[in-house]
Amino acid sequence: MAEVLERYHDGPQDGVFTDGSAIPNPGPGGWGAVYVRDGEVVAQDHGHDPDTTNNRMELRALQAALDLVPEGTPARIHTDSNLAVRTLTEWAAGWERRGWKRKTGPVENLDLVRPLYERLRARPELELVWIKAHAGNRWNEYADALATAWAREEL
Repeated sequence: MAEVLERYHDGPQDGVFTDGSAIPNPGPGGWGAVYVRDGEVVAQDHGHDPDTTNNRMELRALQAALDLVPEGTPARIHTDSNLAVRTLTEWAAGWERRGWKRKTGPVENLDLVRPLYERLRARPELELVWIKAHAGNRWNEYADALATAWAREEL
C-alpha cells in the first residue's frame, strides 16, 4: 500500500473510494473500500470471494463503503464502476416499481442490489459518484490495491 501512496497524488482527497475485481472474470475476486478525510485514511476494509464476478465485487465494495461512514456524516462514495452507479441511481427505482424485475428478465445480483439500493435511499447524506479507473487518482488506486490484496501475500 505504501507504494501506491508514494506513486499517486492526484484526485479527490475526501470521501470513500471503492473497487472490486475478479481475475479471471468470473473467478476469484476481491473488493476494497477506503474512507479518507483530508488525505488521511479514517477507515478501510477489504475482502475476498473464491468464485465471483467483478460486478459482484464492485457492489460488495459499496456495501463496505456504507459501513465505513458513520450515519449522518455527509460523504461522497467514489466508484470506478459506471454500471454500479447507474444500477443504483438510475435503474433500481424502476426495478423496484416492477417488483424487482427488469423488462427483459431478472435483475442480476439482486441479492446485493436491492439491500444496497435501500440502504442508499435511507442515507441521503451520501452521494454515489463515478470516478475514472486507473487514471492516477490516489485513493481509487488505493482501493484497487485493497481489492486485489487477496492475490498478494500482504497489503
